[in-house]
Amino acid sequence: MEECLLIDRIAAGDREACLQMDRILASEEDQTLQYLFEKADEVCQGSFGSAVQIRAIIEFSNHCRCACAYCGLQRQNRSVRRYRMSEEEILETVGDVAKAGYRTVILQSGEDLFYTKERMGEIIREIKARYHIALTLSCGERDYEDYRYWRECGADRYLIKHETSDETLYNRMHPHSTLKQRLQCQDWLRQLGYEMGSGFMIGLPGQTLRTLRDDILLLKRMGVTMAGIGPFIAHDETALRGSEGGSAQLTLKVLALARLVLPKVHLPSTTALNVKGGMRDALSCGANVIMQKATPPKYRALYDIYPGRDCKDQPLKQQRDELIENLRKLHKTGV
Repeated sequence: MEECLLIDRIAAGDREACLQMDRILASEEDQTLQYLFEKADEVCQGSFGSAVQIRAIIEFSNHCRCACAYCGLQRQNRSVRRYRMSEEEILETVGDVAKAGYRTVILQSGEDLFYTKERMGEIIREIKARYHIALTLSCGERDYEDYRYWRECGADRYLIKHETSDETLYNRMHPHSTLKQRLQCQDWLRQLGYEMGSGFMIGLPGQTLRTLRDDILLLKRMGVTMAGIGPFIAHDETALRGSEGGSAQLTLKVLALARLVLPKVHLPSTTALNVKGGMRDALSCGANVIMQKATPPKYRALYDIYPGRDCKDQPLKQQRDELIENLRKLHKTGV
């Protein structure tokens, strides 16, 4: 009962209660978790009703200059076959996405400087000229001028996860960068008027429950409009090979608490959580977005950031229609 009262206080925005979120994360009591998930679903319904946003991701390059300890695309991985989509391939795929009924497309890549400020700008301008679709970029850390130029060209949103709020852990996992640099990028994006998305992983080696609490509070301070929260999944070609993956159950608890703290923020059922079989549960404890792969089939398996990702070849409209039907069975409406 005491923990259920704490959940109510967190949902009410009580700062002192939010600082005790790690207590809820540590709980294994069925009554507490049931109440947490029901409360998160109630808050989500209050903000978004039964609507689930369906967004398409095009992974247009798996080249990356970074050496992240957890990512299969890291530059030292010699076993991955690298690819880059041409401008016309990207535009054609965005066209297919728009025809299939998607309202938002996410262009995602490794940190690939082949796509210069000008090259990406041209792609952005062409997408906005040809298609009535919201455009999110997820291309990692770039200079302020790159972000500014892409915003002027028409980019609507930018997704760049902070991954962990623990500065020591972040810097150990990212030898090419620092948490300070990552947060500076997010500040620039907010200043430039992007709808800014962030997020973090659950289960990184060395992470604590208090770190996860601080991750949620950092999202609130940053004023994000979207946050991707998913479990860490170890990849055999990274420094964290053999590490235990993040727990789906803990991920759902973090997601539910994030919904209480961030009632109006879009929270996806992430692809990593889907690998763990958690999509249905996520939509019942705070998630209101689903990301679907729209990368051309010949490239899907090559964007190997972690194992187990869905690489099936299915027409985009059929993929979207099937998802909408599955959502209907859950009393949700796909939009």
